[in-house]
This record gives sequence, structure tokens and C-alpha cells, in this order.
Amino acid sequence: MNHRSLHSHPLVTGTLLLTVTGLLSRIIGFFFRIFLSQSIGAEAMGIYQLTFPIHVLTISLTSSAIQTAISRFVAQAAISGGQAGVSGGQAGRQAGTLAGRRISCNGRCYLAGGLFLSLSLSVFCTVFLYRYSDWIAIRFLEEARCAPLLRVLAFTVPFGAIHGCFNGYFYGLKKTFAPAFSQLVEQVARVASVWLFFEISMEKHQAISLSLVSWGIVVGEAAAIFFCVSFLPRGRAQGSRFAAIRQIFQMSLPLSANRMLVNILQSLEAVMIPGQLRQFGYSASESLSVYGILTGMALPMVLFPSVLTNSVSVLLLPAVAEAQEKRDRQYILDAVRKACFYCILLGLGCTFIFLILGNWMGRTLFGNTLAGTFIVTLGWICPFLYLSTTLHSILNGLGKTTSTFLLNVLGLGVRIGFVLYGIPVAGIKGYLWGILISQGIMAGGALGLILRKDVV
Repeated sequence: MNHRSLHSHPLVTGTLLLTVTGLLSRIIGFFFRIFLSQSIGAEAMGIYQLTFPIHVLTISLTSSAIQTAISRFVAQAAISGGQAGVSGGQAGRQAGTLAGRRISCNGRCYLAGGLFLSLSLSVFCTVFLYRYSDWIAIRFLEEARCAPLLRVLAFTVPFGAIHGCFNGYFYGLKKTFAPAFSQLVEQVARVASVWLFFEISMEKHQAISLSLVSWGIVVGEAAAIFFCVSFLPRGRAQGSRFAAIRQIFQMSLPLSANRMLVNILQSLEAVMIPGQLRQFGYSASESLSVYGILTGMALPMVLFPSVLTNSVSVLLLPAVAEAQEKRDRQYILDAVRKACFYCILLGLGCTFIFLILGNWMGRTLFGNTLAGTFIVTLGWICPFLYLSTTLHSILNGLGKTTSTFLLNVLGLGVRIGFVLYGIPVAGIKGYLWGILISQGIMAGGALGLILRKDVV
């Protein structure tokens, strides 16, 4: 099989598999959000969405960067017979290889090391989030009703950490079946459990509580783990686990710090939006409703087609890392060209669809005209959003995690600026245009960095 061809079997079949299962998962999640919006209302949806920045923050600390490191090292170990991180090699230096030593670890060894790191961090996050949920809800989110939801979300952290490590291991081996279907299992289990809680609440003539909706996330993550475990290939960890832990730590520490800072900024951005809407003239209830409509209805609709670019991005990271290990610059350039072409083509097509049908989607699917207005405006970001996601994955595969961090911070800085100065003047539309400008900057910056000769 020709490595230079982007139509290589693992990449194409893996992308198709991730796309199909991701699409099914998004469809289920899409109808689930419609169900939630009609069951709990826009204001409750806003409260529910306010907790997600905290959830994402815990993921970035406990598993996101570690999953990326596992994927990269497992991919390198697979092509070098377990000899990952050769001293003096370019890829080894970028991945945090121990200087002056040749470290022999197989993929199972990196999985074990990643699980140790991830679970150690997740236990700390679980205890902290559960114990200080009231303080976080009142002082940071400025909404006391978020506290019970945060206590439930605390239990998702260790499950999410294990799931992320398993996914990184499978992606590094280019075995996408388990992680692809695990996201589908997770979504089905989550929706089924919430529906069951809803039916029980209806029988008791009670409205379903937001805490029960959050418990659905816990059930989904647990189900995904059991599914992944059944597909783990047999084998033993070979090599120094301490060395594997140290390699993963060296790569994931700056990446995790970067993502933590980015997610902290995203959390600040999310928390500030309702407050700035109140400055524009909305009441507290109206500001939460607008925030819920934007983040719980309009944004998921616009992000729906990104299932394809997300699938490509996940598989491009280990593929690019492998190409860099082999110093195959042409493969990387071909990947960039084709990624740009298809992402822009997909983005323009989605923009056209949202401009034409956005208002109809809001009225028909969500029963909300404001959601339709948001979808039409957000439709313009599609080409930049899809392109940015894919190019950032390529940068991470090349080991340029600092570059992606700086681009993310720059984009967030633009958005926060529009939150502070655009929303009080133009309302939520000021923030929507901030999203458009920031995505354009991030996509253009990533493309410029990748095309530099010293990067590729």
C-alpha cells in the first residue's frame, strides 16, 4: 500500500467509519436537543449549557492532551517496532524524547502510562468539583442552580479519562471501529437513560430535573468504556512504563496547559455572555434564554456537518506524525491541499444551506424564530470553522502544539473583545460576528504556519 496516497486504506476507511457513526450520533443528539428544548425550556437549557465549559475544562486537564500524546506515540511505536522516540530524531525531540537514550515501548505500554496519568488527575478533579460545586456555581458561573449539575458532572471525569485514553490508543493503531462505535454507544445510552428518567418523572407528575439530565452523561461515558474494553487487543505492555509515563507527560504537559488556558478563556467567555446581554437590556431570565437558544439550538445545528471534518482531523494526527517520522514531506503537503479543498467545499455548501433554510430550521425544528436568525448568521463561519479544525489537527500531528495554542488564544481574544464591546451595543449579533472574524483568523493563521518550509 502506497504511503504517499491519501486514499490509503486505514485513513479512508477509518474516516468513513468515524463519519458514519459520528453522523448517527449527531442525529440522535440533534433530536435529543429538540426534546430537551421542548421539555425543559430555553431558560433551563441555558442553565444546563452553562455547566459545559466546566465539563470541557476537566476533560482538557485529565484526558484531552493525554489522548493526543497516546495517539502520537502509539503510531510511532507501530512503525518502528516499538522503538519510539529515537534520540536525535526530529519527531522524537518534538514529542519529548528522553535525551541521550533509546526507549523501547510498545503501544500497550503507552496506554498503561496514559491511564495512570489520566486517572490520577481525574480523581483530583472529581473531588474538587464535587466539594466546591456551590462556590463554582455562585462565584464563577453566577448561577446557583448550576451547583447540583456540577456535582453530577464530577462523576463523569474518571469515566471520560479512561474513554479518552482508549480512544487515543485505538487511533494510534489506526483501528477506528471501537472509538467510532463507542461514541454511538455513549450517545444512545445517554439519550435512553434521560428518556427513562423523563418517563419516570412524568409518571410521578413531576418535571424532569436538570440533575437527571446530567446523569445521562455519566451513564453514556460508562457504557462507552465497557464497549471499548471488549475490543482491546490481547497483549502485554513491553518496555519501561516509567519511561512511557515520562514521555507522555513531557508532551501532554504543555499541550494540557495550553488547552487548560484556552478552556479557561472559553469559560470566561461563556460566563460573560449572559451578563453582557443584561447590559444590552435583557432581564436575567431573557439573557439565559438567549444563551440557551444560541448554545443549545443554533450552534449544534451549524456544527452538525463538522462530523466529517472531525473524523478526518482525528485520523490525520497520527498519519501526519507517521509521515513526519518517515520525513515524507510530500505526503503532508498533499494532506494539507486536499484537506483545504474538501473543507472549503463542504463549508461553502453548508453556508448556502443555512442561508436558505436557516430560518425554517429554527421555526420548524426548535419552534423558535430567534434560533433561525442565529443559524443564518452563524452559517457564514462554516468554511473557516471546518478548515480551522482540520489544519489545527495537522499542526498537532507535526508537534506544533504551541502554534495551535497561540492561534486559539488569538481567536478567543477576538471573541472576548466582541463579548465585552460588541454585545452591549449590538446584542448577541455582536458576538456572532466576533465568532466569524475569529474563525477566519485561526484558519488563515494555521494555513500560513503549515506551509512554512521549516514546519513541514
